[in-house]
Amino acid sequence: MTKTWDGQEAVELFRNSEPGEFDVILMDIMMPVMNGYEATKMIRSLDREDAKKIPIIAMTANAFTEDRIRAKEAGMNEHVAKPVDVELLMKVIYSGSAMKH
Repeated sequence: MTKTWDGQEAVELFRNSEPGEFDVILMDIMMPVMNGYEATKMIRSLDREDAKKIPIIAMTANAFTEDRIRAKEAGMNEHVAKPVDVELLMKVIYSGSAMKH
């Protein structure tokens, strides 16, 4: 697991990684510098195949329908509300639903 402190750092970490280095991205929505929606859009726009396919899971305290829609529109595969239920998060990751984009 690799942590970043803001959205811009997350984008740069992924941009500078080797293809396939990461299996999934857990993206907080409310981050300084660049929020999770913008970071996801930037990752998805990178000119590399894994940027289009890597599962990105939104993690946020905002769990309304419109928040889920906004996450999908930004390019996220799934949405998990905080506080995060670890068992649910693992199910989301391994169910395959996060793998479909």
